[in-house]
Amino acid sequence: MSAGSTSVRIRETLLTMGPLVIGLLLVAAAFWAAGKFITPPPPMHLVIATATKGSPYYKIAERYQEHMARNGVRLELRETTGSFENLRLLKDDGAGVQAAILQGGIMAAGETPGLLSLGRISYEPLWIFYRGEQRLDRLSQLAGKRILVGPQGGGTQFLSTRLLAASGIAAENATLVSMELPDYVDALASGKADAGFLVLAPDARTIQRLFAVGDLKLMSLSQADAYSQRFPFLSRIELKQGIVDFGRNIPSADTSMVATLAAVAVREDLHPALANLLTQAILVERSQPLVGPNGEAPIFQRLAESASASDPEMAMSDEARRAYRTGTPFLQRYLPFWLATLADRMMVLLLPIVGVLLPMLRIGPMLYSWQVRRRLLYWYRELQSVEEDIGPDADAETIRRKRARVEEIELAVNEIPLPLTFTNQLYDLRAHIDIVRRRLGELRDLRSSQAAA
Repeated sequence: MSAGSTSVRIRETLLTMGPLVIGLLLVAAAFWAAGKFITPPPPMHLVIATATKGSPYYKIAERYQEHMARNGVRLELRETTGSFENLRLLKDDGAGVQAAILQGGIMAAGETPGLLSLGRISYEPLWIFYRGEQRLDRLSQLAGKRILVGPQGGGTQFLSTRLLAASGIAAENATLVSMELPDYVDALASGKADAGFLVLAPDARTIQRLFAVGDLKLMSLSQADAYSQRFPFLSRIELKQGIVDFGRNIPSADTSMVATLAAVAVREDLHPALANLLTQAILVERSQPLVGPNGEAPIFQRLAESASASDPEMAMSDEARRAYRTGTPFLQRYLPFWLATLADRMMVLLLPIVGVLLPMLRIGPMLYSWQVRRRLLYWYRELQSVEEDIGPDADAETIRRKRARVEEIELAVNEIPLPLTFTNQLYDLRAHIDIVRRRLGELRDLRSSQAAA
């Protein structure tokens, strides 16, 4: 093989492999870029702040715990004094709490940067009991009275004093008393207080005891709709006549009330897969049957089923929105949680293959085919150059030189590595070489006969 043929072969190889090498480099760069966007695997442990053991918040979290455990994630329940401590722990970077159940309305106590909501989960009615013969239906009528506003620093105190202030009631024109809930019943029953605010579930023992005190009344708020419009975290609800006790007809008339909606909040840096899984737990909890073993549904339970997947106080988590919209992610329906999240992460790595490598795999054969045809066309050009100046007047030396060149071309063509799909084109080139050789042979014989004559 001549040095020229070797250089041609090297050049052709570089032209063929060059784009493929560039493609592989692009894939490697794409993998590196994709790696920047891949989230690490989710931790299999999550801490949620609740309240005291046995409280409604704690019981809800226990049901979430069961769902998380079925997916291989351990949900640790952190006992606290209530919503304000939950909010403080959630905002504390060093507390180790990633989620919390919060009473609606307390987020207004300060901004909530770095926190996201997974939605509102249950109604927490605001109960207002009062003493006296006069019927009260507005908070402004509590002026001059002794009012229990809830434990010091608690969610009930924050909400009650906020609504009282909006109604013109403050420490200047009323006596606001902070007291623990267990003491509420005795304080109201003994006349030490004229009214009391409580944020509790309808089945709470304190509520049942207050209804049992004969001279206490539950306030029906005539301005309930107005409060819910002024304060978006409040909803107007109605306690139907007799629903607490049909026999004693408690309450004796339909009662208008307001209620907050408890929320599940998480830190913004919580792994997206865990935020989605915890939202799934909320949806599973919501889908449970309404009726209990006795065939009755808890008061306001039907309303709680429609708790909103939006939040007036915090930004909603994108993962929570996705869970409310589409339910359980497709892969998690068929695979364990850890495997589904692994597959999701690997999908990001497949993008470079789909976006770069697959097109290159299509272009590669096209480039190879073009290079093979280019080799054949090169020798066709060489063969054409042999024929260019062959004419009737060509001398014997020219004919001899041309024949030698034809032989070189044939040897080079025989060494071209070609796939079977190009065999027909190779044989066409060999046939054309033979045509040129015969033509030169005829001219040589003609010159020999002329020289002999």
